[in-house]
Amino acid sequence: MKEKYAYIFFNCDEEKSQQSMNLFYNQEIYRDLKGARRALLAKIEQEQAEGRIRIQESDLPAVRQAVLEGDPTEASAYICYGAVERFPII
Repeated sequence: MKEKYAYIFFNCDEEKSQQSMNLFYNQEIYRDLKGARRALLAKIEQEQAEGRIRIQESDLPAVRQAVLEGDPTEASAYICYGAVERFPII
């Protein structure tokens, strides 16, 4: 059976340290489903629009591709002050 995952977007420091990722602040959990991936992308775009994270304009297509079609955690490489973490669903 294929392992199932959920994703959480975290606001964090520039180094993406675990200590800066606050589960009490970032509580939304996104399952590995098309609708949830779209919601995760919307969350990332909202954080960018509100200035809490930074993504270079040239990197936006890579972020969208990773979140919608690939491994959402790969989007973290393009996000400053934010990260997407993956957790197995038990």
